[in-house]
Amino acid sequence: MGTEIKTWEIREGKPVAVESKLSDAGRTETLDLEAWIETDPSIVRPGMRLIGRQVMTSSGPLDLLAVDRSGDLVIIELKRDRLPREALAQAIDYASDLATWSIDKISEVCVKYTGESLEDIFTVTFPEVDIETTKINDRQRIVLVGFGAETALERMVEWLSDNYGVSINAVILKYVRTAAGSETLTRTAVISEELEEKRSRDKKFTIPMSDEAGQYAEDDLRRLLLKYLSQDLVTAQRIRDVLIPACLKRDRLSRDELKEEFLIQNPDIDPGKAGFSLSVISGQMGMKKNDFLRQVIGYEYPTYEWEKDNYFIRSEYRSLVVDVLAAIRGDGGGIGE
Repeated sequence: MGTEIKTWEIREGKPVAVESKLSDAGRTETLDLEAWIETDPSIVRPGMRLIGRQVMTSSGPLDLLAVDRSGDLVIIELKRDRLPREALAQAIDYASDLATWSIDKISEVCVKYTGESLEDIFTVTFPEVDIETTKINDRQRIVLVGFGAETALERMVEWLSDNYGVSINAVILKYVRTAAGSETLTRTAVISEELEEKRSRDKKFTIPMSDEAGQYAEDDLRRLLLKYLSQDLVTAQRIRDVLIPACLKRDRLSRDELKEEFLIQNPDIDPGKAGFSLSVISGQMGMKKNDFLRQVIGYEYPTYEWEKDNYFIRSEYRSLVVDVLAAIRGDGGGIGE
């Protein structure tokens, strides 16, 4: 049968079953339900901040996108009636795409929706969280929202959550318009929020990370570096315009020195927030798929096991890196060593 919520209104001392639909009251999923959740996201899940609405992905637009205090992205998919099992496949499709998104792309979505940067939104919403040690988009959460759920969907949600630690839940709402004309929303969830969080921590699904360097032939390495460093993305530009040139001037570049170089080139950025930008660079350097970056740029962990420091260009690739930067600039020149 699946989860449903039943409501009774007490009229003249007697319970009277109330059955209401959004459409019966002239309400719609897009204009009303989304707007209600925008006003108070805790209707769906507490402890998160919305950063996008109708966000375009490679699989189409997802309804609502949020970030929680752990830095995880929360995909919120709404259905006007019962949640079918097909909704799960759609949401997983969205999640698989978002898992590849860079901080820059997420920030662009956030600015478009809120008018503020992701770091500002995160800092204001979760002041107790140290943003410099928070991994943004380390994992993705899925919340399916409807006015009922098929038994098959509930079974699949439980199975994915219990056996594989996928952070997924189905929230069931009940809309009621009483005889007096007042409107209420009631909610329940297939998995309790406490259990969902525990399962997710126990079997955490994360973006693959690595410190292993690539082993590409020089021509392939040059092509990969050109493609990555030519991107119109903030982090790729910072690696290209700040990290690499600073490394070429020294044998070793400390994190503090990198921060100084970054602030010189970005004087409008609050120094207190520069650490977030450095952590984003660190995150890109540590992604398993970016092994070509680690083939030319090395680093150490002298202080904390999670904090990269003492960056350097590997000596055998210094000339290659200079040539790649010159090719991107198109001036035929190089950056002095």
